[in-house]
Amino acid sequence: MNLHPRPNDHGHPVTIPHPHVPSPLEAWAEPGAVAIVVPDGPLPPALNGIAFAPADPSPTAGTATFPEPPFEGRGMKPAAGAVVVEPDGRIWLVAPTKAFGGYVATFPKGKTEGGELRATALREVFEESGLRVELYAHLVDVTRSASRTRYYLARRTGGTPAAMGWESQAVLLAPPGRLPHLLNSPYDRPILEALKKALPSQNPGGTSCGSF
Repeated sequence: MNLHPRPNDHGHPVTIPHPHVPSPLEAWAEPGAVAIVVPDGPLPPALNGIAFAPADPSPTAGTATFPEPPFEGRGMKPAAGAVVVEPDGRIWLVAPTKAFGGYVATFPKGKTEGGELRATALREVFEESGLRVELYAHLVDVTRSASRTRYYLARRTGGTPAAMGWESQAVLLAPPGRLPHLLNSPYDRPILEALKKALPSQNPGGTSCGSF
């Protein structure tokens, strides 16, 4: 059992009964490999020309100009998240601490605090993965039992996954072809289907590790 280096929102310590095993550093440079980092774990200094470095936790703008459809979520709790795509084609996932919500791995997301979806997506990505990102496109809206989540496509601009918040016990960088095997929730399936259309050169239902 490990202790997360960051306490929860109430200042209480967070235990990790079944911690992840970090990948060798070489995995980060291999586009066909799944790379895993644990809280405050080792990382290469940079990836795809962008340094891994702690970022200011204060909110910052991080969106390009792009259209998005009206959000249809009447009567449901609004939420937002992002699918962060690396230049090498791999995609960032978070492993919720103690598999919260039944998720072994998923995309960062969370409920809005003021109704602003883009700001929520940026905040949740940073808190759960430690990454600063730029949103560049609307991807898909997914309905759960009591909430509706808008997902954006995003690119990493800074931060470091080693600084993940207490809600995550590991951050993964996975080739598209591995996503169907890593994502265990049926709520993530519509996101994979949307990625097939948004990233047609990478097929999320495929068997290749290097492509969807």
